[in-house]
Amino acid sequence: MFNRFYPTEYYESSYVINYEKLYEEGFRCLIYDVDNTLVKHGAPADERALELMDRLKKIGYRITFLSNNKEDRVKMFNEKIGANYIFKAGKPKTANYLKAVADMGCTKEQALFVGDQLFTDIWGANRAGIRSALVVPIDCSTDEIQIVLKRKLERIVLKQYLKKWDIIR
Repeated sequence: MFNRFYPTEYYESSYVINYEKLYEEGFRCLIYDVDNTLVKHGAPADERALELMDRLKKIGYRITFLSNNKEDRVKMFNEKIGANYIFKAGKPKTANYLKAVADMGCTKEQALFVGDQLFTDIWGANRAGIRSALVVPIDCSTDEIQIVLKRKLERIVLKQYLKKWDIIR
């Protein structure tokens, strides 16, 4: 029943993913949520995010940020990175996932989406046919009330996911 919300992969952080291995497997495009996936909610790109994006570009990846946030938020985060971005993306609707892939010149099979929320980020990527990676949120202390409520429901789904794959957290 919850399978549609299950990520393809699950990581402690966006920063521990073996991107070199994924590139060897044929992945060429990365799509990221921003808040609580790469930085705390509302924060600018920090040194760690800048170093990761620089490393990914050197590997050969094309990058797009896909956020439900307003343009000023996403633009501010992206200022020093200079990647493509789509704001007010309407996740989990699939249109902007597919637009991100097309804009980067990739196929869905060459793309990986990385995000911290099951009901928007992961469900949307899954619906679009894009491999999905769920990461543990960086900091939930500043989440808006609607996100806090979603995270409570997501815990139920995540518990079933972890049980299915015999992952103990």
